[in-house]
This record gives sequence, structure tokens and C-alpha cells, in this order.
Amino acid sequence: MTEIAHAPHVDAPVLQSHLAGRWFGGKANESLLDAATGVVVARTHGETPDFGEALSHARAEGVRNLLALDFQERARRLKALAAFLTERKEELYAWSFHTGATRADSWIDIEGGIGTLFAYASLGSRELPDGNVLHEGPVVSLGKQGHFVGSHILVPREGVAVHINAFNFPVWGLLEKFAPSFVAGMPCIAKPATSTSYLTWALMRLMLEYGGLPAGSLQLVIGRTGDLLDRLNGQDSVTFTGSAATAALLRGNANLLARGVPFNTEADSLNSAILAPDVTPNDPEFDLFAAEVVKEMRVKAGQKCTAIRRVLAPRAVAEALSERLCSRLARVVVGDPRGDGVKMGPLASVAQQADVLARMKSLQTVCSTIYDGSAAGGPASGDARYGAFVMPTLLLCERPHETAAVHDVEVFGPVSTVLPYDDFDEALALAARGQGSLVASVVTRDPALAAHAVRRAAVHHGRVLVLDAEAAPESTGHGSPLPPLKHGGPGRAGGGEELGGLRAVMHYLQRAAVQGSPTMISAVAGEYVRGARVLESEVHPFRRYYDELKIGESLLTHRRTVTEADIVAFGGLSGDYFYMHFDEVAARESQFGQRIAHGYFVLSAAAGLFVSPAPGPVLANYGLDALRFIKPVRIGDTIQARLTCKRKVDRHKSDAQGRRQGVVTWDVEVRNQDDELVASYDVLTLVALRKSAP
Repeated sequence: MTEIAHAPHVDAPVLQSHLAGRWFGGKANESLLDAATGVVVARTHGETPDFGEALSHARAEGVRNLLALDFQERARRLKALAAFLTERKEELYAWSFHTGATRADSWIDIEGGIGTLFAYASLGSRELPDGNVLHEGPVVSLGKQGHFVGSHILVPREGVAVHINAFNFPVWGLLEKFAPSFVAGMPCIAKPATSTSYLTWALMRLMLEYGGLPAGSLQLVIGRTGDLLDRLNGQDSVTFTGSAATAALLRGNANLLARGVPFNTEADSLNSAILAPDVTPNDPEFDLFAAEVVKEMRVKAGQKCTAIRRVLAPRAVAEALSERLCSRLARVVVGDPRGDGVKMGPLASVAQQADVLARMKSLQTVCSTIYDGSAAGGPASGDARYGAFVMPTLLLCERPHETAAVHDVEVFGPVSTVLPYDDFDEALALAARGQGSLVASVVTRDPALAAHAVRRAAVHHGRVLVLDAEAAPESTGHGSPLPPLKHGGPGRAGGGEELGGLRAVMHYLQRAAVQGSPTMISAVAGEYVRGARVLESEVHPFRRYYDELKIGESLLTHRRTVTEADIVAFGGLSGDYFYMHFDEVAARESQFGQRIAHGYFVLSAAAGLFVSPAPGPVLANYGLDALRFIKPVRIGDTIQARLTCKRKVDRHKSDAQGRRQGVVTWDVEVRNQDDELVASYDVLTLVALRKSAP
């Protein structure tokens, strides 16, 4: 047996809350134990916080300081925080071993959490404007003359986001909620699950040491939440991760219901993995399926809200699959996560161990046990007397339609149940018996089966992984939520949504419809709205530096008449000889009645009208958005373009020569001699600042 050198911190510090700008608590209360050895790691504090003071601090200091920054600045600070934590991550790994997590398990929690910070920092930089108003178009005309329009904006709530997290991911759980709320400009009060709160406490100490978080933007509660939920109002929000039963209890808080406080839940669920009937034991997908099931049982000792609880396989191959799974499970070394060769650690606490063993026993009364890890002996290292070890266990339910328990009882540990099925639609129906889950996996080689399965499964699952040999080399797996994609699910899974890229940021913003003239809506939204008053300038807008350019600054170009020679020349240059441009007879019989110019010629001709060719502040054109060809341009038509500065975003970036630059979006309208709009689009450019980089 490997001799284990225990991590530091066995002097059992008293964990303090960080509320109202200071650390609070010092009287030792509940002892928190190392999951593998039972050694006391830390103790919670016994004092009761003043949550009224904490909320006042967040609503005053937190809101004011966060809104003194804009979306872009908050994104930059988030990136700097992520870089700081990356440099100090080993301190978190040392604490994480106490939770029973192996180094690989901790990587998901620690590096995954830091990676989420980086992801939202990048998202904010790319997708969000300067300022604290996000315009959510399109603008809708509400009058016949175009003088009355409407649109939507999103602004930061002036309240507090209360984040209540589960025990299984003490780092990622806090950071994946904190990142979008911080970018959105909403202060947070984070409450980690008590059993592993020492790791979140260590994280909080590092985040405060970073020094870039505005005062009041993040507070930490160790222990109970007391009357916190009773003090919230309609500007606040609550997000919860944990059991469905606890979610129901919290959601039913009388104050939350009375004040309409948004409540988002991500709850544990009976997730499924479905082996499609086209996959045989000789196919690579068969091994991929077996590997995925065992990985989800082993990683974090199965303590993942996304772990595979039900394994659905065609009855004809269920025995072969069971043998494959048992063979893989036999190679899983269980023990103290600090030990050499250990692949699976204990559960996070002895309380969790008792819960898992009780639930597993209830399933074993209606299912057969086909792999019992405890039969091969206890853990390879650690202290089996005091540690929270549960060995991996695989069950078989021969009659899944008649056995309600396999669809109702979730064992939150290294336990999965094989459910044989006879028909693929039967498998999808069995997956739906879980009453809503976070994720389902479908392993198949057949695209038609995949399409059918996803259409059916998407109703009941928040995320669906389709796995085959092609996707396998890059697949992040069944159990890994990713920042750009929604994490949540219907029904039993809570009905909420987390992550999902910009959607998660919007969760902490208030959407409002705004009505008025285009000029007023432009001022409110912080970007030019077509039809608003423009600023005609004698200086070409492309000659303006970023910091000199004003929203609404506009150029109306000279005119150009389109000739047959233009069409012929463009066709020869581009190789586009589509009949509408060159076949007089066919064009005459078309809906246009005659030959028309290439749409991309109109685009190119418009650029020729508005581009200022000499070197200047415009450094590069890197794309077009929202391009539409609205009316045909015929031979003999005369076109004219209007170029208007629509939006500016200073990302505080510089090029290789040290020139600081911002992103400018230009609205382009191309009209014909009758003042009819024939084409419209946005042009994105990099524009230099006159002032030097800081």
C-alpha cells in the first residue's frame, strides 16, 4: 500500500464568511473532515451573520462600484482574475484532495472553473458594448412614416445575485455562476455547501488577494443562510445547484414568491446513456460507450449532477456490454486521492456515504448486482474506518418498464444500472421516465438514428451528446457542461438554465422594451438606429480616429450609374455567369423582367463609393454582418450609399506596432435613383486611437 503524505492545513482553521467587506466569524462550530482519512480539515464558524448588512453592502457599494465599470472593463478584470488564479491554482489542488477528488477530478473543478472565467471574459470582449446598456434588436417600425419605432434593451439589475452551490464542485460551482453575473454588473453572495466549503473559502481568499474585484461585488457565506432569502426583493435573483428536494424547498420560500424573485435551478437528475441498436460489440462505438459509462461512474466518484445513472442497451448485446463494463470497472483503483495509481477517491463526506449506501440498497432490492467493487476488497489506501469510500457498483434491471425505482431513485455516487430494451423508441421512452434530466448521450453510427433520437430526447433533456468514432477524439464527454452551451434541464432537473454563453449574462440583466423616435432610441441604445438624425461631416468618417469619431457621424456618397459593361466586367472578374446577369431571354422571363446586376457587384460598387483610399486611422476591414439584397439593381439604375458610424467598442487592444485600436461598426445603406433601399449591411473595421496605448 502506498504511504500517503497528507496535505497541509490539518491544523483545522475556522472558516470565516466574508460579508460587508470584512471577514466574519471565529468561534469554531461544525468539524469538516478529510474524505479519505477522517482527519479534521477545518471548522465552520458559529456566529450568525447580519444578512441585512450584507445585502445593503451589495446593493450600495457593490452595485455602485460595478456600474462604475462597463461591460468591457468587467470582462478585462475577469480575464485578469483568471490569469491570477492560474498562477495560484496549486493552492487549490492541495485543498481539493481533502474532498476526495483525485488530481484529474480536481482539474475539472479547478481548471474548469478558471477556464469558465476566461470564456466569459472573451465573450464579454467580443459580444458586449462599452457602457452598461445592451441593445437587443432588431428595431421595429411602429408607425407608417418611420418616425415611431421600438426595440429592446438589457441593463444590469440593481440587486444582488444569491448563488447557492452543491458540494461536488466547490470551485467551478462558484466561478461558473460568478462569471456571467460579474460581467453583467450584478454583485453576488455565494453560499457553498458546507461539507466542502473549505475549498471555496480558499478560493475566496485568492480572489480577494487578486485585488481587482470592486468592493461589494462578491461575498461569501460559510454555514447557513439564515434569513437571507427572506430579505430579497424583485431586483435580486437566486440560483441554486443541488438536489431537487432542496430546490423545491427553497423555491417555495414565501418571500421569493411574494416578490417575484427570479429563481434558477440546476438539480440532480437521472441522466441516461443510450446505445443505439446499430452498434455491435465489434464496433469502436461499443468501446466508446463502455468507456463513457465507466468514466462517469469513476470521475468525482460519481458525484456529478450530469453522471450517467441509467445505461440503456439493446437486449441482444446487454450481456456483452455488462461484461465489458465489469472488465473496465475491475481496473479502477479506489483509494486516497493522493496515492499513486488511484483512479477514484471517496465520496465527499460520511453523510454522503450513508445516503449513497441507503439508496443503493433500495435499488438492489429490485435489481441484480452484476459488479460489486466491495467484493474485491476495500480501498487501496486511505482509512476505510473513517473515510467516505463507496466502491463502484453496477446493477441490472431486467424489466425496466415494470420497475419504477430505477427511474425515481438517484444514487449520487459510483452506481449505474443497465436497462435492456427491445426497440429504439422503447429506449427513448425509458429515458423519458426520468421526468427530465440535464443530459442524455446517444452512441450510434447512423445519422438517421441520431436525428430521430435527438428529436425525441430533446424534449426531456437539457443537453444531448451524440457520440461516434468521428467525434470521439475531440469530445468533452457526457458529463462536461461547457460555457458556450446551456446547462440545465426540464422537469426533475429543475427547469433552469445556466451557462449558454451570452444567455447566462442576460439572465442577470433586465430586458425592457423602449419606444420612441429613431433619434431617441439611438441615444438610449448607444448605437445608431436607422432613421435617426445623422451628423453630416465635411471630414470623411474614415479619416477620423476612433476617439474622435461620434456615433451617427455619416457620409452620403456621390452616385454611380450601373452599366452593362459593369455587369460583364464583374462576371469576368468573379467567374459568376449566372443566367440572371447574362441571359437576356431567361432574364426577361423571370420575375425581374430583365437582366440585373450581381448583388456582390452592388456591394463592391458601394465600397468604391464610400471608401477613403489613402492610409489613415482605419486599419482593417474584418467582416460584414446582416447583409441583405432587398431590391434588384437593373442596367441603367443609379446607386448611392450612406455610411454611418453605428457602434464603437474599445477593447483596449493594440496591434503588433503598438497602435491601440477599437472596433467600429458602420451602417451601410445603398439606395437607387428612386430612393428605394436596394442593399443594407454592417461593415466592421479596426480603427486606430489617436491617443497612445496606456
